[in-house]
Amino acid sequence: MPHRESTSAPATPAAAVGSPLALHGGLLAVQLLFSSFHVSAKFVLAEIDPLALACLRVLFVTPVLVALAWRHDRKLPGLRDLPWLALLGALGVFGNQVLFITGLSHTTATNAAILMPAIPVFAAAIGALFGIDRIGPRRLLGIGLAVAGALAVLDPTHFSMADEQTLGNLLVLANTFLYAGFLVLQRPVLERLPWRTVIAGSFAFGSIGVLAMGGGDLAAVDAATVSAAVWWAVAVALLATLGGYALNTWAVRRSSPTLVAAYTTLQPLTSAGLAALLLGESMGAHAALGLVLIAGGLWLVSRPRRVARD
Repeated sequence: MPHRESTSAPATPAAAVGSPLALHGGLLAVQLLFSSFHVSAKFVLAEIDPLALACLRVLFVTPVLVALAWRHDRKLPGLRDLPWLALLGALGVFGNQVLFITGLSHTTATNAAILMPAIPVFAAAIGALFGIDRIGPRRLLGIGLAVAGALAVLDPTHFSMADEQTLGNLLVLANTFLYAGFLVLQRPVLERLPWRTVIAGSFAFGSIGVLAMGGGDLAAVDAATVSAAVWWAVAVALLATLGGYALNTWAVRRSSPTLVAAYTTLQPLTSAGLAALLLGESMGAHAALGLVLIAGGLWLVSRPRRVARD
């Protein structure tokens, strides 16, 4: 890890102190964006291979992020930052996308959704291990409540441990660990580089692996046979990827990886809400319990410290 002069958690940037509404609004928008990706992917994957979709994501998002970073930051990463950006790209772009898509093809969507609340648990552990984020009893309780709320929405009794799904379950779980690492390890790099440059550099490196894995699948897509509705769904998925990743990195810079990771527990609710609105699926009464638990957990995680010790 980059050298840190103190073992205490990094101070919250001043920009975050005066704009809590913008921060929480941005994090809520992230969950809505990623949930819209999940809903649109249901249409896309009916006609386009998953790895081909992953390639489309990086082919669209990477040049846009690079252009935005250059326009606003005009800063090239130094040589010592390149390995860290490559690591972030391997974790959050290549590993996150390929492991999730591959794992989903070997397990059920329900299993994958139930495993996703592991992200804030892993993020808290990684942050504490490397001294990047301080995790005290209050934050641990908040993470526990948020995870419990997500599981209340998802109903973990539906989790399947069939032998043929073991590989997929492990790959999705590995994906949650890598994405948590991506969120946490951004923080030291964000102390040296602007957030746009960090996420653009991450995609520039991560897209290499994605294209190497899925380039053949993308080349095999016959664009003429893909329906117009699916191309519209692809557009939604690409914009959701761009906005979700960019806002998440912006939020890590202005708050903490633990808070950003804890907000992922809202995705079951936002996904269910969008599915009910767009696909006619029903939301169970347990969603209300989940909302209360998640809201309480996020409130505990986001509360500012009143004393030095959490």
